[in-house]
Amino acid sequence: MTLTRRDVLVLGSGAFVSASIMAMPAFASVVDDKIKELTGGASVTEGDLDLSAPEIAENGNTVPVEVSAEGATSITIFAAGNPTPDVATFHFGPLNPSQTAATRIRLAKTQDVVAIAKMKDGSFRRASAIVKVTIGGCGG
Repeated sequence: MTLTRRDVLVLGSGAFVSASIMAMPAFASVVDDKIKELTGGASVTEGDLDLSAPEIAENGNTVPVEVSAEGATSITIFAAGNPTPDVATFHFGPLNPSQTAATRIRLAKTQDVVAIAKMKDGSFRRASAIVKVTIGGCGG
């Protein structure tokens, strides 16, 4: 059997695509692993955490996000579809008048934005929002 240049290119392309698909991490499980690492495996409950993000972002480069949790010592934001899901962590000291933070984040595509708040009593709260991105911000 003789291989032509075209055969080699087709086989090489197929091998490259197969290897890329198999090596691609599942971003949702990466975020779940990050949350377990952050909480130390403790249970996370919904509520007592407000996450404000637009439903549709026309440009993924600057998506405004605001988080607020009364009684929180820190709030961490994750973007489930980004190559690096850790977005920001805000720490609040005892002299902070409110536990609120606002920032602009970059989103690669339509995805979940997840916020985890660590409360003063050691418990964890969770809130999430789906943001539809029309123009990707992380190379998309």
